[in-house]
Amino acid sequence: MSATATLERTQSQTVEHFDVIIVGAGISGIGGAYHLATQRPGTSYVVLETQESFGGTWLTHKYPGIRSDSDLYTFGYRFKPWTGTPIATAAEILAYMNEVIEDNDLGGHIRYGHRITSAKWSSQDNLWSLEAVRSDTGETVRLTTNFLWMCQGYYRHSTGYTPEWEGMADYKGQIVHPQTWPENLDYKGKKVIVIGSGATAATLAPAIAGDCEHVTVLQRSPTYFIPGRNANELADTLRQLQIDETWIHEIVRRKILFDQAGFTKRALEEPEVVKQELLAGVRAFLPEDQVVKHFMPTYRPWRQRIAFIPDGDLFQGIRAGKASVVTDEIDRFTENGILLKSGETLEADIIVTATGFDLNVLGDIDFAIDGQPLDFSKTVTYRGMMFTGVPNLIWVFGYFRASWTLRADLIGDFVARLLTHMEAKGAKRVTPALRPEDKDMPLLPWIDPENFNPGYLMRGMHLLPRSGDKDDWRHTQDYWAEKDALPAIDLDDPAFVYE
Repeated sequence: MSATATLERTQSQTVEHFDVIIVGAGISGIGGAYHLATQRPGTSYVVLETQESFGGTWLTHKYPGIRSDSDLYTFGYRFKPWTGTPIATAAEILAYMNEVIEDNDLGGHIRYGHRITSAKWSSQDNLWSLEAVRSDTGETVRLTTNFLWMCQGYYRHSTGYTPEWEGMADYKGQIVHPQTWPENLDYKGKKVIVIGSGATAATLAPAIAGDCEHVTVLQRSPTYFIPGRNANELADTLRQLQIDETWIHEIVRRKILFDQAGFTKRALEEPEVVKQELLAGVRAFLPEDQVVKHFMPTYRPWRQRIAFIPDGDLFQGIRAGKASVVTDEIDRFTENGILLKSGETLEADIIVTATGFDLNVLGDIDFAIDGQPLDFSKTVTYRGMMFTGVPNLIWVFGYFRASWTLRADLIGDFVARLLTHMEAKGAKRVTPALRPEDKDMPLLPWIDPENFNPGYLMRGMHLLPRSGDKDDWRHTQDYWAEKDALPAIDLDDPAFVYE
């Protein structure tokens, strides 16, 4: 593979070729570029990003208080020590990613404002052909690549998910989704309703409560939270002992992952005990009647993500009277607010719909394999990163019960090893295929809804690939198993068909 891109001129335009094209300059794409640059020096690559800069989620979301809901010792890259507080703001995460780009000279490989519209695979040429539209000029550019690395995430960045409620057109106030937060939104002295019960609502409400007349979090059903200090005592102690930050990062990272593994296991084996422990964290801030009414979920822990609440700021806002929670269902919007099914009316100047994402499979790109449109839902996944019948393509889909970046790093290692293996074999193409002994196995949904069932996933499950009943043919969502299993994958297994 060549170290620089090659150009091929046709009668009408220039087609640029790269060994690898990475789609997306978020946390996964920047990590992928690092792994290529360090593990595969000499590989030509480019990162294509739709937005005007890097960051992905942390660039898209600009609502007040935007912060991580995973600790940065594990959400950060394994190769880049994190030195701040465990829960970080979007600005801090962007600064961290910028250091990775600058320290490793990745910037020259990233092209912003490039929205990919189509990706076509040709078995005759063993190439992906991509078309992308430049946002600055409107020009369509064409590129080819041997290998496509999808790091675009899993949701549509341009718009969030807002249900259609009766009467929305009658409402005279402003309806806002956190994903498209207006820069000039004036909420000072206003009554605000935040619809939702997840991490976004729990982050946004306390961030604006001090400036609003009042913030009401309206939720259909409660969710679990973990309040605590935004600090890591082990990291702080190691810094007092003047331990090198590289060692601190690795030690703290391992300790957090060890604790998370135990917590996940206990949530499955003794859910009621874990539930009471989580509720005890809320009871430290709020009276029992509020805990029972608004913070006692009916599902067992870890069927949905559990957000960390730094210093219990949401609960402190409720206790201070600047925020409140209402658990009810929406009957309809009115001119001045929301009528609930209980008959109560909530008045609001601004309604924020923190109601989730729109699942986006493969980046809204028109995919085709040898002239046939790719129906992603008809494929079977190989370990949640490759797909039967789809050559030379990897998709980074992270973890729900652990930090996304943990898997991005593991897949970065896998891609580097796979490309090296293909080069040694003289193979131009690798396509996952069910082994003879796997062809009669039951086909299941992408994720078992009994174990994890957030709304965006349930709404879009029909768009996602199928899973099998063996670990090779599913995304196990188990980092603690995959950290050993992925590096041990036999690249000559019959599941990989080389040509």
